[in-house]
Amino acid sequence: MLDDPLYYTIPIAGIIGLLFAGYLTWWILRKDTGTPEMKAISDAIREGAMAYLARQYKTIAIISVILGVLITVGINLWTGVAFLLGAFFSALSGYIGMYVSVSSNIRTASAARRSLNEALLTSFRGGAVSGIAVVALSLMGVAGIFFLYQAYVAVGAPGSADLYMDALFLAVGYAFGASFAALFAQLGGGIYTKAADVGADLVGKVEAGIPEDDPRNPAVIADLVGDNVGDCAGRGADLFESTAAENIGAMILGIAIFAATGNPGWFMFPLVVRGFGLLAGLVGIMAVRMKNEDENPMKAINRGYYVTSIIAAILFYFAVDQMLEGKIEFFICGMIGIALSVVIVYITQYYTAGEYRPVKKIAKASETGPATNIIAGISIGMETTAMSVLAIAISLIASFELGVLASPDAAHEFIYGLYGTAVATMGMLATCAFVLAEDTFGPITDNAGGIVEMSGQPEEVRVRTDRLDSIGNTTKALTKGYAMGAAALAAYLLFGAFFEQVAKIREIDILAFYNSFTVDLLQPVVFVSALIGAMLVYLFTSLAISAVGKAAGDMIAEVRRQFKEKPGILAGTEKPDYATCVDISTKGALKAMILPGILPVVVPVALGLILRYGFPDNNDYAVMGVGAFLMVATIAGVLMALFLNNGGGAWDNAKKYIEAKGLKGTPQHAAGVVGDTVGDPFKDTAGPSLHVLVKLLSTITLVFAVLFVV
Repeated sequence: MLDDPLYYTIPIAGIIGLLFAGYLTWWILRKDTGTPEMKAISDAIREGAMAYLARQYKTIAIISVILGVLITVGINLWTGVAFLLGAFFSALSGYIGMYVSVSSNIRTASAARRSLNEALLTSFRGGAVSGIAVVALSLMGVAGIFFLYQAYVAVGAPGSADLYMDALFLAVGYAFGASFAALFAQLGGGIYTKAADVGADLVGKVEAGIPEDDPRNPAVIADLVGDNVGDCAGRGADLFESTAAENIGAMILGIAIFAATGNPGWFMFPLVVRGFGLLAGLVGIMAVRMKNEDENPMKAINRGYYVTSIIAAILFYFAVDQMLEGKIEFFICGMIGIALSVVIVYITQYYTAGEYRPVKKIAKASETGPATNIIAGISIGMETTAMSVLAIAISLIASFELGVLASPDAAHEFIYGLYGTAVATMGMLATCAFVLAEDTFGPITDNAGGIVEMSGQPEEVRVRTDRLDSIGNTTKALTKGYAMGAAALAAYLLFGAFFEQVAKIREIDILAFYNSFTVDLLQPVVFVSALIGAMLVYLFTSLAISAVGKAAGDMIAEVRRQFKEKPGILAGTEKPDYATCVDISTKGALKAMILPGILPVVVPVALGLILRYGFPDNNDYAVMGVGAFLMVATIAGVLMALFLNNGGGAWDNAKKYIEAKGLKGTPQHAAGVVGDTVGDPFKDTAGPSLHVLVKLLSTITLVFAVLFVV
């Protein structure tokens, strides 16, 4: 049944991707590691990052094993195994990103002594290892579970829709494991990095008046370690589970069309397109290089992105022609997804880059103090939701209607429409490997700048790393917008997949179920469930932000203590105690990530069980209630993440805008630093964690639906 030669693209692309990531790692590790002073700083960053990751993964492993046992007892063995595999591969993705990042930072710093282009190649290819490995592991993990289940576990008619659906719902357990580990990685990494950043900024820059990355600041190593554990390990795990969840959600929707047409291309298409996107990303990554030393490095990165997008679009058309019966409507859906990723990037750039109105407005407000800076930042953050939501809304509706147009008859219009939105999501994630390379590029350049500053390199070297660091800050902001758009579309897909799971449990025809079932918000129980969904988003955000506040408070107290007890630190005659600050961030992050990490697992399952057993006379309450909970939590989560990410990014760049005007040390700059400090946990802890939350809620309800759907 599954014998189309095109399907071999899946393992071939995955293997080529992993081999290519290995080649890039070898290429980077051959580069020199600079001066002994640079190496000493880099070693301290590496040790701190690896020590934190080891402790974090130990915590995640313990919680994952406990949850895996509960899933095995409550559902079945294979779902429990799939959950643990998903958590393992998600953690592995984070580890790969971290390892290459801490190996690339010193080599980028050393390369900057010779040329800007060499530093760009070293840092971007370092980021690319993470991007390629994440997409390849995600693709091979989902495909592996899907095919291995059929070969060794399945009982049933070969080639039947039910058999394929069973394999995919097992893969949902894999996505749940990936989401679960990703949430802890993003939360823990975000708390770590921002506790260190806030402590280093407030005491070092504002109170002591020393510059960023100054070796006299006791929190500076913890700050540089934080860039890796938050942006590399955290985002790697985030986009790993985004691609896994999107693949599975789209394949589940494709099964319903396969049942009607007998064409397996409908559910194999997401895996083939992901493989094509990975191959396109490899070409785009190698296309990144500067034409000369005077060229803006961002132009070189944009060229690579356009190469990736064009190749992905061509391969997308080929896949639609061969697998989806040549229905051009679905090719247009894919192009809508690619266009949406570009639009969201430009919206994010408008609200967070220094040359546009929003950031200038916050900088202007800083003239009258921190209070007006905060007011302006909050208003800009809220304003950013409008354009982003409109872009997502237009894309969803357009792709849905195009899917409806492709339907062969009225009875299948809804499922074809949903599949259209799935194809748009595939289009958006077609460039995922390249986008993740851009994201990990940011912390590598940030670390390289810190190493150059702390090791006392010549001014021209710092100028080169500053140029790359500035671009890295931009790409980090852009990829957060991209990750949020991808999370919104993936969550919508999984929302549709939840109702397919309900129909399967109830043994009802999926098309009949879609056409007859509604989530009735007029029912008080259903409305309250929706309200709980919105509440969970706000409570989760509160816990994430307050965790940063608590850990940052401890960090501030420690930095002040060192400055007070060792006056020689500021004079340059005594060395700060970096290790204590690293330890404070580590303990604070590990302790604070547990409650907000467990909450999204407990609440939806508890809600489903309460609705099932509390209202035994109405079997629909549990389905409608959990459906409403999912729907509203997704909406609230997307809006909150947009507000936090873009608001925080605008505050950050308003401070940089003030600094670029030569106003360091002025009251306006002090107000800008306060705004940036408030924005730090917004954009680097709570916001990115919400990307994971909205997908985690969907995968949890899919896995545990058998417990409360009757």
